[in-house]
Amino acid sequence: MTDQQRPPWAVRLQAEREARRWGKFAMARHLLEAVGIAPTPQKVKTLSRQILGWEKGDHFPRDWASAYATAYDIPMHELFPGPPLNRATVPVGTVGESSTPDQGDDDVKRRAALQIIAALAAGTAIPPGALETVFSGIDDALGNPLDLAEWDATVHEYGQLLVTRPTGTLINDLTADIIAVGEILKRRHNAPDTAGLLRVSAGLSGVLAIDLGDSGDQRAARMSWNAAKRAADASGDRDLRVWVRGRAAQDAFWARRPDQVITNLTGEAIEIANGAPSAGLARAHAARSYVAADHGDTRKANESLGDLHRTFDQVPQIANDQSVLVFRETQFRWAQTYVYTRTGDDRAGAALSRARALYPTDSLAPVANLALMESAVLIRAGEVDIGLQQAVNTLHTGPEARAAGTNLLGRQILQTVPERAQALPAARELRTLTAVT
Repeated sequence: MTDQQRPPWAVRLQAEREARRWGKFAMARHLLEAVGIAPTPQKVKTLSRQILGWEKGDHFPRDWASAYATAYDIPMHELFPGPPLNRATVPVGTVGESSTPDQGDDDVKRRAALQIIAALAAGTAIPPGALETVFSGIDDALGNPLDLAEWDATVHEYGQLLVTRPTGTLINDLTADIIAVGEILKRRHNAPDTAGLLRVSAGLSGVLAIDLGDSGDQRAARMSWNAAKRAADASGDRDLRVWVRGRAAQDAFWARRPDQVITNLTGEAIEIANGAPSAGLARAHAARSYVAADHGDTRKANESLGDLHRTFDQVPQIANDQSVLVFRETQFRWAQTYVYTRTGDDRAGAALSRARALYPTDSLAPVANLALMESAVLIRAGEVDIGLQQAVNTLHTGPEARAAGTNLLGRQILQTVPERAQALPAARELRTLTAVT
């Protein structure tokens, strides 16, 4: 198609690009950046093929018109003058009816749609806020109703998924939902709705903190826990305030944060609970038992386990509800197993068997960590080779089955290995697999 046959806008798009000495790949990068999409190689390659079609005049770039205007720094009406255009080619002299590219809010929605399309095409996560922007017209028409029950259900679902999904796979979704709740909080709400949204934000932030910690990003996890604590306190939900501190204390232990951090968190949780049993209070007692066992204080570790047991007995149990937000017998037996294993208690084997029987096989990280504890039990019983090999095999399952405490458990196994066996190949490999980086 010659310049005389191509629509004027197609000729102009190519001329402006060539005047800037941009190839089609460079043009694609500028367009993607104009709509806030990271210009990955795959996205650039895909968009460059569309650019060729637009410059040939095959289709009008309706969805990318504003991006072109931004990239070229030319007002829309100057870059695309003349009669209205549609997606199809409009040959010179042809009269047709169509609409001009929308402006304002429609332009924002179009950019969001492009972000979604590009993300799906490249197999990457949809950018936070993009879906909300696309659906905002529906919400506006409905008066922006707030469905707290749906948000609470979302938090509960994340709590369940975190137990079975590979480590780190929920981070993007959780982040997007936290941003969405933050945007909703900017609107004017009555006091109960504001408290409910803060409750949701605290729950989402806490679950995100766990996934970040399990993925090894302790700084991000710490920031998420701090945000969860602030939101929980502002919500006024006592049990949630206790849970945030109790679970944060457990994670602080596995992250090897100073003992004083754990002491402060568990102390706050117990004070806020004021004797009321909850999943968070159980977790606070569990964290205290971990610290005591780690220091070889068997008496204090068992006292904390007793406090944990009494709290657990009073916490309502929901069948088949494996979640980081609750405290079930699986978690209780897991805590028992850790303390008994760490202190060399003969009851470790029985506690481990009970915990393993209770956990679903798809609870990846908890089951893997139980296998590491079993390795320590085997080594203490004299089965050094078998215990070491089991530990190595468990750590080779991959990062998707790891949690914040996995490497720590592996290093603790090495502490149980007799001096004469420290040079065994499996011991050396275990040392490499659990090395602090």
